[in-house]
Amino acid sequence: MSHTNSMTKVDRRDAKLAMAHIYVAFIALLLGGLAGLLQVFVRSGQFTLPAGIGYYQVLTVHGVLLGLILTTFFIYGFQIASVSRTSGTFTNGQRRLGWIGFWLMTIGTAAAATMVLLNKATVLYTFYAPLKAHWIFYLGLTLVVVGSWVGGAGQILRYAQWRKENKGSGQRSPLLSFMVVVNNLMWFVATLGVAASVLIQLLPWSLGLVERVDVALSRTLFWYFGHALVYFWLLPAYMVWYVVIPKVIGGKIFSDSLARLSFMLFLIFSVPVGIHHQLTEPGIDGTWKFIQVVLTFAVIVPSLMTAFSMFAMFELRGRELGGKGLFGWFKKLPWKDARFFVPFIGMVAFIPGGAGGIVNASYQMNQLIHNTIWVTGHFHLTIATAVVLTYFGAAFWLIPHLTGRTLTKSLNNLSNFAGILWATGMTIMSSAMHIAGLIGAPRRSDYSEYGGASQAYDWIPYQIAQAVGGTILFIAILVILYIVVKLAWFAPKGEEEFPVGDVHALSGPTPAILENFKVWLVILVALILFAYTVPIIDIISNSPAGSKGYQLW
Repeated sequence: MSHTNSMTKVDRRDAKLAMAHIYVAFIALLLGGLAGLLQVFVRSGQFTLPAGIGYYQVLTVHGVLLGLILTTFFIYGFQIASVSRTSGTFTNGQRRLGWIGFWLMTIGTAAAATMVLLNKATVLYTFYAPLKAHWIFYLGLTLVVVGSWVGGAGQILRYAQWRKENKGSGQRSPLLSFMVVVNNLMWFVATLGVAASVLIQLLPWSLGLVERVDVALSRTLFWYFGHALVYFWLLPAYMVWYVVIPKVIGGKIFSDSLARLSFMLFLIFSVPVGIHHQLTEPGIDGTWKFIQVVLTFAVIVPSLMTAFSMFAMFELRGRELGGKGLFGWFKKLPWKDARFFVPFIGMVAFIPGGAGGIVNASYQMNQLIHNTIWVTGHFHLTIATAVVLTYFGAAFWLIPHLTGRTLTKSLNNLSNFAGILWATGMTIMSSAMHIAGLIGAPRRSDYSEYGGASQAYDWIPYQIAQAVGGTILFIAILVILYIVVKLAWFAPKGEEEFPVGDVHALSGPTPAILENFKVWLVILVALILFAYTVPIIDIISNSPAGSKGYQLW
């Protein structure tokens, strides 16, 4: 990726902005992880929460801090560093947008978190109406979204500047920056749904300006956003897999055009699929559910392309290092290097994670597992293993790169240990969730003996297994936070590399259409209008009076 102005080191001012985001992310990891630990303890039936703290309050903290705050802040820290590294240092104006976005997001987070902790917003991660939170909670979420728009604009402007400066040079734009822009565009389009729901429906309703809210509409707008959200988490992990990991193992990026195509496919298929979260929902016609299920299955394609690309790259490198026979190359990979090993565990977890996702999105199989703890087990393999282990594996070189320190051998080994600990805890917890879900255990539910029902009795051993797995995971979180603190403030000074791979010699020229954002955005808008116009008109034209707000806590 030898570009005219690509920096081997991220500028200090950009590094400061990136690290600000990363600090918030890891604070969220501690608090959200603690909430998760309390949840598995309560659900084991052996433990009750002190001081009148409610189970659902803790669940809301866990979902919001880990699902929304940890992810968004880490992603932006990583993306700011990636753009600065591959497109060049931000201008003062672009960096100012980054800081404004950061403070809007941070103030919004603080506002929403305060309401949850005061027990004024115990509405779970999905904040479904008619559960009604304090208006400050919705305002806080709005600030997080608006802040992300401002900060994301700064990243996109830097890429646009690179394109302008290198016009007619015949160079491909830097792959990592291109991927950041794809992810941000997807995010902007997706967050329009949740912004509309919050601003037009939930804020006026929580302020008492309107009495009733259309539940079906708010849920549909939430899931218009909520499924693209999971790809917003996933694509930065794919950035690490496609661009960073090849360099870490000494190999080459398998194919530039395949990487760009897979990202463009995510861009167009990530939004018009949200109804697959609503397959049991009345008020949406079965035809449209079917259409969105088909579109959901289209998203499997770029993930399979990614899997192919990764293992092709691994095999090419392993054979270069002298690997013989069918699988000899596999042994040659740098298993002791945490920058490779920790994300690799994530890649492995994505195989059962993805397979479970195909079950969830299938019209008939979903009937069995919908709203059971199977679903919770599923996303703890995808986001909470595949994605976050990749983030952690990236953080182990990114933080020292940004703070001018170095990942020592002992910290590297400790990082590998944390990865193994995480994999162990999650295997126990997620497997127990999947099995319990298949025998009917519900998700989003406090501990209950269900009046002594024999079916509920069968779930308890799995709930105890979840507590064992969850405890191991919390220990892993503490180890990771220890490593992060060391890398941010105490590790020896040094030059830690920000690895960016070069494209393999056999990878041909990249077709220009893959860099033409206008074409792909037009396809995206067309698909969204096709997939959502009729269902939303149906919901609005057939809607009942709507529901009053409920506070059940």
